[in-house]
Amino acid sequence: MKKRGQTLVTAESCTGGWVAQAVTSVAGSSEWFERAYVTYSNAAKREALGVRAATLARHGAVSERTAREMARGALKRSRGTIALSITGIAGPGGGSPGKPVGTVCFGWAQGRRIHSETKRFRGGRASVRRQSVIHALRGVLKWL
Repeated sequence: MKKRGQTLVTAESCTGGWVAQAVTSVAGSSEWFERAYVTYSNAAKREALGVRAATLARHGAVSERTAREMARGALKRSRGTIALSITGIAGPGGGSPGKPVGTVCFGWAQGRRIHSETKRFRGGRASVRRQSVIHALRGVLKWL
């Protein structure tokens, strides 16, 4: 990111800031990491990132639509040039037939470009969260 003059901003829900922790464990990350939002509740997603109430009502917090709005909101409200977002169901409860435990939605945004995807991870809460962090950061590397 530093080599390309990019700065990262994160918007996390189910990972609770784990991506930001992983990134800031790298010495010198202040040169390419701008800030992090941990928006666990729907109210936080609306207030801090501008996720629309209609999006949450229609698609739910765990949806690609919400992940996209989280990433766009993080970019808009920061000085970052690339955003990543994560929202999902880490478990052990909270799943449904349509969105079982392990369902995680991701968003990556830069300028007008945006990409989102949904993954289903297996394992317990810690495993789902760890896999989500790894996938999100791999997505940033692919983006670059």
